[in-house]
Amino acid sequence: MKLLALETSTDRLSVAVQHGEATWAFEGAGGAQSSATLIPAVMNLLQQAHLSLSDLNAIAFGRGPGAFTGLRTACAVAQGLALGADLPVLPIDTLLCVAEAARPQAERVLVLMDARMQQVYAAAYEWQDAQWHCVQTPQLLNPSDVRLPSTWQAHECVIAGNAMAAPELHHRLQDLQTTPSVCVELWPQALPLLRLAQMAWLRGEAVDADQALPLYVRDQVALTTAERLALKAAVA
Repeated sequence: MKLLALETSTDRLSVAVQHGEATWAFEGAGGAQSSATLIPAVMNLLQQAHLSLSDLNAIAFGRGPGAFTGLRTACAVAQGLALGADLPVLPIDTLLCVAEAARPQAERVLVLMDARMQQVYAAAYEWQDAQWHCVQTPQLLNPSDVRLPSTWQAHECVIAGNAMAAPELHHRLQDLQTTPSVCVELWPQALPLLRLAQMAWLRGEAVDADQALPLYVRDQVALTTAERLALKAAVA
């Protein structure tokens, strides 16, 4: 297969190209810099792989949840490139990318990503029959509301993402570490996204470029002054 994968849902930019069994990847600063560096990174990788956009089967992108600006950037660039080259797109959940990266450690993965504002993006996935099954759909939670799936209580699992390493979240998620689990610091990346995209392509999940949308699970992008003061008092 010939695929391009774009992931900009966090403050790290990640791009990868697949041509048959070979892959090429680029990692760089994300956030506000993504819009300026993403397309040059894409073109450089395609050149390394000796591909043009029109040679690709599809373009995959991390659809969210994640940072609003990053999600819009990946979606807009994927759509623009796909429309120009008459290609379909493969929107892939960003939390599932983290689970795929953690798959060598365990078949059960609870993904917790720092969502800022003292909250986390959370989802749980289980690898069975050579594919991922979503046990808990991606959602925005307060740390005190995070739970392992009830069916996992007697099983080993991985808690993956960057939330456990965030100082403002770590102490509020400590109860999860009393379970038979291993914590792995990961973030959504384009290479796991490529693997998921190939699976999605084989399942027939490609869509027209104009049908692709980011996945938002948060409506509020910032706390009010009163909310910030109340939160600071609660965790003091």
